[in-house]
Amino acid sequence: YGDPSLRQKMVRVPHVGEEQGASLSNTAAAVEGAIKLSGLGNFTVVGTEIVGPAVGQELSQRGLVATVLSLVGLLAYIAFRYQLSFAVGAVVATIHDLLIVLAFLAFFRYDLTLNVIAAILTVTGYSTNDTIVIFDRVRENLRGMRRDSLIQVINASINQTLGRTVLTGGLTLLSVIALFFFGGEVLRGFAFTMIIGIITGTYSSVFVAAAVVTFWRGAGPTRAAEKAPELAGASGAAQQPTRKARPQKKARAS
Repeated sequence: YGDPSLRQKMVRVPHVGEEQGASLSNTAAAVEGAIKLSGLGNFTVVGTEIVGPAVGQELSQRGLVATVLSLVGLLAYIAFRYQLSFAVGAVVATIHDLLIVLAFLAFFRYDLTLNVIAAILTVTGYSTNDTIVIFDRVRENLRGMRRDSLIQVINASINQTLGRTVLTGGLTLLSVIALFFFGGEVLRGFAFTMIIGIITGTYSSVFVAAAVVTFWRGAGPTRAAEKAPELAGASGAAQQPTRKARPQKKARAS
């Protein structure tokens, strides 16, 4: 793996024995001893990593707890900063992204290592940040587009932030693709998770989070739009007060 000129090799074994005490390193020592007896020449052990059933279960539990806590924190923050409907939309979109990422990891048989868990948490923050940008524009447009329906406000907000979303997601995706092809075997799982997460996080902010807000609050006009016709009718019916005409001053000629 890695640069061919370095002549690095990775040895994988399916079983390491019991998951307790010094038995974790027995298999690694046996592999190293077999290579020495084979007469292949001098070599250096770069690193040893053992992930067994017990260790894998612990990593899965910690990753699940970290993800759930991050989602709860996001729900509380967005509900406090915006509204509960916006918070639910962002969390639903984030859960959608995580499920898609886990499905791809299972389909392509990637191990759930620490790098992959770190990538999953990074995808959570990336997807939420993209959703927050759209929701912030929606909140600004709700003040200026008071006579329009919520669907029109959300549609205008998405169109206004679409250029930023495409540029940011595209440049990040190019960087992660380069990391996937040239980052080596160690970072391949991280890069693959980020590629799927960026793609799903970009479209979920538009097609999932915004749709949840629309379903939650309804497709009708906003509160300001409901009162706008009444205010317009009242102002139209009322007569404007007439101003008194001021007498014109006569110009004196010298």
